[in-house]
Amino acid sequence: MNRNFFLVGLLFAILPTSTFAQKQRSQAFKEKYILKEAVILSRHNIRAPLSTKGSLLEKVTTHPWFEWTAGASELTTRGGALENQFGLYFRKWLVDAGLFKENANPTTNEVNVYANSMQRCIATANYFKTALFPVGDVKVNHRFVPSKMDPVFFPRLTKTSKSFKAQALKEIAAMGGKKGIVGINEDLKECYEITAKVLDLKNSPACKQDNLCAFDNYNTQIILEKGDEPRMKGSLKDANTCSDALILQYYEEPDSKKAAFGHNITLTDWTKIAKIKDVYGDVLFAAPTVAINVAHPLLVYMYDELSDKDRKLSFLCGHDSNIASVTAALEVEPYDLPNSIEKKTPIGCKLVFEKFEGKDGQMYCDINLTYQSTEQLRNIAMLGLNNPPQIFPIALKGLQKNADGLYLLNDVKARFMKAIRAYDKIEDEF
Repeated sequence: MNRNFFLVGLLFAILPTSTFAQKQRSQAFKEKYILKEAVILSRHNIRAPLSTKGSLLEKVTTHPWFEWTAGASELTTRGGALENQFGLYFRKWLVDAGLFKENANPTTNEVNVYANSMQRCIATANYFKTALFPVGDVKVNHRFVPSKMDPVFFPRLTKTSKSFKAQALKEIAAMGGKKGIVGINEDLKECYEITAKVLDLKNSPACKQDNLCAFDNYNTQIILEKGDEPRMKGSLKDANTCSDALILQYYEEPDSKKAAFGHNITLTDWTKIAKIKDVYGDVLFAAPTVAINVAHPLLVYMYDELSDKDRKLSFLCGHDSNIASVTAALEVEPYDLPNSIEKKTPIGCKLVFEKFEGKDGQMYCDINLTYQSTEQLRNIAMLGLNNPPQIFPIALKGLQKNADGLYLLNDVKARFMKAIRAYDKIEDEF
């Protein structure tokens, strides 16, 4: 057994199970609360890298990349198998929770499966719902022929002005402390160096032809344009492209040394490579003003789903940028996910809102981030109630949970409405 995974397993054994396992509710809990609905915002599962032939990825290393089982940006075979396991697990969990009977065939009013119109999102939703409702006639709803971004999931800026940009850039710079953008990059120095080493960047065509021999351009330029998602230029952008591809290769390639292009690196090193992508996502989508702007359509949609009295399950399949912006807009307390090299929005992860009716007549809500551990991803682990995915409780700043770990639903909906109304206050220039 890989020594790093052994240590992760040891941690799993000694830490509280509530940190890692979906709460299989006790009988006492079920007597107090009835699950009425689950609203799930999911990231698609493992895809091939976004870059196509002749892109940066081909230039930054002399080594051949993994032979992907799908076209650029599309869901891979492993990604489909992993999402199938997720669906199987949620099937068992929802039956145990009493929301559905085994082999349910729900109505269109009861279940809404809605995906962004990108191949990887539609395919992920299909794998998930097929395992969740194996005999149910459940359709995956999407607006366009693949692959085109749906405005609900497209994390684009729909309002911009000088004041908006100034505030957004101020919030982004604050992530780096006194040194601002440079500080963000300086904090990633070791992560950049490990990534460059794994790629053998100094010997690459990118170094010889384009003078990209290290990720040392710390003056990241943030680009905020109306109608487009936030973008950037600089080392953080280039390193993120490489980080993303290496992480995906690590999930796909069984031989961890081969996944690192022949280098012997530790799980800690992989976590540092993944940190680049985590920071990239935070910089572009987690600044409060930006998050409220780009997440607005999805926040409105999710609020409506949480308010639907007939709905039992809503599964919305999008991207890491969707989860990053929604959580930031809802003012989630900072978190660092255990058992994953991706600490914020792991591949295939799901932000789950559970709506309960209490015996006291009140409506309640629990919020968790459900994801497969790095080991579960690499091994395509069979998931079930006895071998659940990782579950991490999400906390909202300023809100109190009751003794059973639940928020009042009205408090959660008020937080949604606060973020929705904040969008109205953003100045726009036409």
